[in-house]
Order: sequence, then C-alpha cells, then structure tokens
Amino acid sequence: MNSGDKKVGNMLKPLNILNSNIGKRVIVELKGGREYRGILDGYDPHMNLVLKNAEEHVNKQPKGNLELAIVRGDNVIYISPP
Repeated sequence: MNSGDKKVGNMLKPLNILNSNIGKRVIVELKGGREYRGILDGYDPHMNLVLKNAEEHVNKQPKGNLELAIVRGDNVIYISPP
C-alpha cells in the first residue's frame, strides 16, 4: 500500500488502487474463463479498463496478442499484479 492510497474505514478505494497501477502490468480475470494480461493504460468510474500490449487467454490457453484491449467493467472478476 502506498502512503497516497485513500481508505474508507479499513478498506482501500478500488479506483485509487487502479490509479496507482497505471502503467504497470496487471492480470484481469473475466467471466467466462477469459483473461487479459497487459499494461493498465486507463479506466473509468465503472471500472471499464484499457490495456496496452495485452495477451488474451481463454480457459488458461493463450489465444493471441492485442495492441489495445478495452474491457467492460461488469465482466471483471478480479484485477491483480502478475
């Protein structure tokens, strides 16, 4: 946790955590067994995400590389560092 992360009670705000990970590699697991691994380039209040240089995986199998991937926030199960 960075000293700049904002807390609500004992919990960190999710958008502040996303903001502190801009420009860093992340893993985004989606509903339906889909996963993207790439550099977090942006997000919005709905947790829609923009990833650069993303690798797409379906059911843990690599499916291809994308220069840019836009992920709809309501499909996200979790976002994690690699």
